[in-house]
Amino acid sequence: MFYVYILQSKKDKQLYTGYTNDLKKRLCEHNVGKVFSTKNRIPFEIVYYEACLNQQDATHREKYLKTAWGKRYIKQRLKNYLTGHLVR
Repeated sequence: MFYVYILQSKKDKQLYTGYTNDLKKRLCEHNVGKVFSTKNRIPFEIVYYEACLNQQDATHREKYLKTAWGKRYIKQRLKNYLTGHLVR
């Protein structure tokens, strides 16, 4: 199983998109500074993820989510969470 994930930095609130086959381990690597592209923005929390059955599907989905259309999709999907308006 492979996962496409979106992290949000608790430091600057920016989002980061990636993929992995071990979601818990990858989050830990981000939060201890082992990932060069995110080490200056720790700590992170997972705000979204999707499971894929193979690596190719995960990489294609990751690439899509990094496009303008994909970013719009995520912002719409997480609209209530990102704005702090939780529906109860």
